[in-house]
Amino acid sequence: MKGLKRFLFVIKRTGLSAMLINFLIVMSIGAVLISVFEPNVSTIRDGYWYLFVSSTTIGFGDICVTTFVGKIVTIIVALYGIIVTAMIPGVVVTYYTEYLKLTEKETVSEFLERLERLPELSHDELCELSEKIKKFRK
Repeated sequence: MKGLKRFLFVIKRTGLSAMLINFLIVMSIGAVLISVFEPNVSTIRDGYWYLFVSSTTIGFGDICVTTFVGKIVTIIVALYGIIVTAMIPGVVVTYYTEYLKLTEKETVSEFLERLERLPELSHDELCELSEKIKKFRK
């Protein structure tokens, strides 16, 4: 749950959530326009399918647009899809970096806390701390 909250925070902070919502709006408007203007596309669902295939640059070829409006909508959605697809790895890397920073902070603060309590530590705790320092030096 903690990881999901952190991931949602990173998505919100990077602006990907707004980009995804805008992308869905553009896809919806595009699907309606495609279904209205294209003779090969009879339903909005087919319009969504065509635009999804176009935005992911898969391009199966089962539906082809022939009108000017269809071509313009396809260009806009394809470019938008490329931008959204390019942003996702950046967000994943940001999330992973954020996670590593947090983990490192917790580890360092725990280590410093133990060093501050050095006289109070038992023999076993001192040995464990010594082993961690040896591993860190390597």
